[in-house]
Amino acid sequence: MRYPAEHKEETRSRILRAAARQFRRAGSGAGIAGLMQDLALTHGGFYRHFKSKDQLFAAALEEAFDDVSSRLMGAAANARGDEIGAVIETYLGETHCANPADGCPIAALAGDVARQPRRIRMAMDRAFEKYAARFAPFCAGRTGEQQHRNAILLFAGMAGTLTLARATADESARNSILQSAREFYKRSFSPSS
Repeated sequence: MRYPAEHKEETRSRILRAAARQFRRAGSGAGIAGLMQDLALTHGGFYRHFKSKDQLFAAALEEAFDDVSSRLMGAAANARGDEIGAVIETYLGETHCANPADGCPIAALAGDVARQPRRIRMAMDRAFEKYAARFAPFCAGRTGEQQHRNAILLFAGMAGTLTLARATADESARNSILQSAREFYKRSFSPSS
């Protein structure tokens, strides 16, 4: 049975969205067979869309960054004046902390990506660069270059904070980490501070 070209693109998008969630939830060791089974697709059908798991992983990183970036930009759009404060509140919020499969790929996958081949690390570099560039205009800094550097530092720090908060068993300690970090990052990176 032949499917129209749109069907192939829709299927590829479904695989990519599901993989982005699965890798953020389970790491790069997540299997293709299980992913395809969850989507009610055949394992062999995977290779009609991607040459390898590495290719999927690289594309899923970009998809994950785009997904989180859209949500954070939505928070910024509703902020009316303190966009980076809204981004920080959302990123270091309890909902983001509790849902790594829907969250930032830096916090979920940076340790995993560090052990991947160079082409995967380069895909992470490109996706992160695009991510940081979207939020740089909201950050403090006298020049665009300073704002961009601050965006990189902000997301690196927030990802570390989120990783630690997720690993903390005590709910009170976790909430304290997130709250303290929200206050610190807003004070440090907001142009109005």
